[in-house]
Amino acid sequence: MDLRQRTLINEVSCTGIGLHSGEKVNLTIKPAPDDHGITFVRNDLPGHPFIHAKSKNVVDTNLCTSIGRNGCRVSTVEHLMAAFFGLGIDNARVELDGPEVPIMDGSAAPFIFLLKDAGIRQQKTPKRFVLIKKPFKVSEGNKYVSVRPSNELKICYTIDFQHPLLKNQRYAMCFSGKEFVNEISRARTFGFLKDIEILWENGLARGGSLDNAIVIDEFRIINEDGLRYKDEFVRHKILDFIGDLAILGAPIIGHFQVEKSGHLLNQHMLRRLMESRNYWESVTFKDREDCTRNNIKIPVFGSLGPVPA
Repeated sequence: MDLRQRTLINEVSCTGIGLHSGEKVNLTIKPAPDDHGITFVRNDLPGHPFIHAKSKNVVDTNLCTSIGRNGCRVSTVEHLMAAFFGLGIDNARVELDGPEVPIMDGSAAPFIFLLKDAGIRQQKTPKRFVLIKKPFKVSEGNKYVSVRPSNELKICYTIDFQHPLLKNQRYAMCFSGKEFVNEISRARTFGFLKDIEILWENGLARGGSLDNAIVIDEFRIINEDGLRYKDEFVRHKILDFIGDLAILGAPIIGHFQVEKSGHLLNQHMLRRLMESRNYWESVTFKDREDCTRNNIKIPVFGSLGPVPA
């Protein structure tokens, strides 16, 4: 049972392109001590400023989740944050020499590979959980995010775009590290060709390509290799949602119903929820018996140690 905090055994590095900046970025992920949380460090800036991955540091949700502090900023953190969450990693230092986390292939799978290659170890301090006590909901027009008490983390997500390939897709999961890795982490980001052309004209999505996104025209998918899952679009929205949940720094135990949400509404929900202290409580568990007494199913984040050779 995964009741204690986790970090890496070794540091690990990669190089990639920022989706929106188009800049080459070198990224290194290092172990961190208990209660450190996830921090992002800009090694390319004077003094190597750092930003804690926390709700209060989210500064932009246009097309991605960006965090910032004292003028320092890191964008597109959600896929890497989802990988940390999926593997139960609480503490890590992320160093990069650019303004954006590399997009890699548009999913969290490359980061899962890197983190498993570095190896994962358990720490001494108990992992903190956010336990939902009362139903909570935020909405905007026909979009909403709601969460209600549950003895485990559940996510039910629905999307409905005005496109024949993306109408009324729905996916439901009881979270576990295994399901995240196998069913969610490989789902890639996606966009419409007409929108991407507008983004390019406005200096955005400069690093976007068919190698790191699913691109859709009016009727079909342009990528020659097609989809990894028939419902890859809604699975990627769940990936983004988990990456946004990870900003809290503690796994949530509750049942989420999500309708047509995105980064803006996700982060608005988290801020409002954290401000509403009577809707949740912060808990730790000593052992399996403690969970049983409280009728709580702690997420199974997956095995520890490095990937076997």
